Amino acid sequence: MVALAFPERVARSRGDRAYLMASGTRAELTPGSALRDASWLAVAVADRPVGAASARIRLAAAVDEGTAREAAGALHSEAEEVGWSAGRRDVVARRVERLGSIELSSRPLRDPGPAPVRAALLEGLRREGLGLLRWTGEAGSLRRRLAFLHRELGDPWPDVSDEALLGRADEWLDGVLGPARQRADLERADAGRLLNALLPWASGDAARLDELAPERIEVPSGSRIRVDYGGERPVLAVKLQELFGWREAPRLAGGRVPLLVHLLSPAGRPAAVTADLASFWRDGYRSVRAELRGRYPKHPWPEDPATAEPTGRTTAAVRRTSGRGR
Repeated sequence: MVALAFPERVARSRGDRAYLMASGTRAELTPGSALRDASWLAVAVADRPVGAASARIRLAAAVDEGTAREAAGALHSEAEEVGWSAGRRDVVARRVERLGSIELSSRPLRDPGPAPVRAALLEGLRREGLGLLRWTGEAGSLRRRLAFLHRELGDPWPDVSDEALLGRADEWLDGVLGPARQRADLERADAGRLLNALLPWASGDAARLDELAPERIEVPSGSRIRVDYGGERPVLAVKLQELFGWREAPRLAGGRVPLLVHLLSPAGRPAAVTADLASFWRDGYRSVRAELRGRYPKHPWPEDPATAEPTGRTTAAVRRTSGRGR
């Protein structure tokens, strides 16, 4: 009679005195209740104490599953459910039988439709973040270069922050991932393809990427040194001897931003930091030379760096090479 009178209060055990009603309300038996072993209840009276997370069952009767199904038959449903599971961190596709909010049974859905799978993947990306994609070293480097250009020049260079990329996920998902069906497909997707798709190809500005924010810069010694765009200013970290004769480092972003040059000792430690090489050679080099030439005597420390030959080798190696040339 209680189940027929209040079908939405049919409740299934969730263990340890906890129950879930067909209405979706969570409820608990009082400690020591004689009903604590019942798998199903028909709840006649329940209340919710102030501040309590669950309702408190005051009066109920034990029923079997068959009675619960019959009494709450109007709440019975079967449906295909495709979504992102936070617990499994993957797309989960099931055919689920329910009695209101109570799950009765489920079985895997072998071939869910592409639209709900796509929606589940988008949900997963927004919950888990862009770390679900595969970020190669090249992709990370490109992202930092684009972030630099967006900060310094604005449009048409895209905003590549997490928030901006996830906000546009509906636009790039198919182009980057193709027919993705699960988390493993996300993890195989190279994020570099996403970034390349966002470059301003239509305006023609994409062709200027290496000019405005080069990945590497060739220094006087002939070495091609990678530029670090990870901080507020782009940094070129290079051994001091490789820059002899270089009076001015290139400016990036169309001449707007000077490179911050980290001049390294032969051991690769910063000996000086400057955005004005000419000033360093004129005013700062002497003190660096006086401090380091005794520590690194095998490396050249000329009095006039403006006319010295740039090199990444030791003095002895330079002399042997020069001797062979003569």
